[in-house]
Amino acid sequence: MSHSSPASEAVSALFRSRYARLVGVVALVSGSRAEAEDCVQDAFLKAFDRWDHVSRLESPEAWVRTVALRLSSNRRRKARNMFKALTRHGPPRDEPSPEADQVDVARALRRVSTGQRQVVVLHYLVGLGVDEIARELRVAPGTVKSRLSRARVVLGPLLREEISHV
Repeated sequence: MSHSSPASEAVSALFRSRYARLVGVVALVSGSRAEAEDCVQDAFLKAFDRWDHVSRLESPEAWVRTVALRLSSNRRRKARNMFKALTRHGPPRDEPSPEADQVDVARALRRVSTGQRQVVVLHYLVGLGVDEIARELRVAPGTVKSRLSRARVVLGPLLREEISHV
């Protein structure tokens, strides 16, 4: 006799088919695979708890991704606030610039803000359009365009350097 419900089977199927992709997306935004795994797993737990709602959405995967990205953002904000509290007696150390021959996409993405990383990953790696990203992140389309533009200014030279060293 099986103890699984239709909801648990549906969430399990979504988990099996989308987990790796979601972890990859969140890891690129957060800069940490371990954090991404934690956030995606937590997002799936929330999806299970709210499956009546999530199952009726056009894209349950987008809901899980949005929740995972918010969880990651919240963790980063908490860590940043903790770091600020710990460093009140002196300035934080400057991050060393990566060597040109060591630049890769993940490292390059760490050079832009979390908001910029979110839109870059969702646009270029997930393939979402500006309006879709705006809805998912709950920001104006102009904000998405602005973040993409600012990120391109920073990422363009870094990624061109990487390509020229290949």
